[in-house]
Amino acid sequence: MRKHVISGLLVVFIAVLSVSLNATGKPSSQDSREVPKMKQTSLGLYVTAKEAYEMWKANPETVKILDVRTAEECVFVGHAEMAMNIPFDLHTYQWDASKHHFVIELNPDFISHVKEWAKPTDTILATCRSGPRGAFAVNALTEAGFTNVYNIIDGMEGDIIQDPQNVFYGKRMKNGWKNSGLPWTYSIDIELMRLPSSLPKGQ
Repeated sequence: MRKHVISGLLVVFIAVLSVSLNATGKPSSQDSREVPKMKQTSLGLYVTAKEAYEMWKANPETVKILDVRTAEECVFVGHAEMAMNIPFDLHTYQWDASKHHFVIELNPDFISHVKEWAKPTDTILATCRSGPRGAFAVNALTEAGFTNVYNIIDGMEGDIIQDPQNVFYGKRMKNGWKNSGLPWTYSIDIELMRLPSSLPKGQ
């Protein structure tokens, strides 16, 4: 009787595992994690920074990491060593008092630059600071015909520490590429950047 129970549990475990992973060992879009709405995409493909790095490490020739942050973020905050930087949007020097941040403009060259770098069927793992911008970029690429684009839901810097007792309260020190012990650098390889052909109108 005990053997039958153990065998049954093993079958259930294998079934759950097969739902969590697809045939290539990549996390499935139907996994059990709850993705915040602002980080969700129309494709429904998600990975954490750790999972993204493992996917890239297993297939560096076929898996591409796309950093959609601004060039300034890559320079001053740091970036994944192997990521291609193609900014999704661009900061201006115009201050929006109602929103308490600088005006942001979309990069008009974003889609064309991604198309020059990757094929629509390539596996692309998109990262931003913490996930929401990556979701916008994934949706834009989906509309442009890309079919296998994942959002790295914790991004480069991760989520904000919400515990007031924590010394890092209010800082992005929870998960994310930099907080997960993954390789990153401040050094710039201009071959891994595709910058816009013109500055934002607000510059």
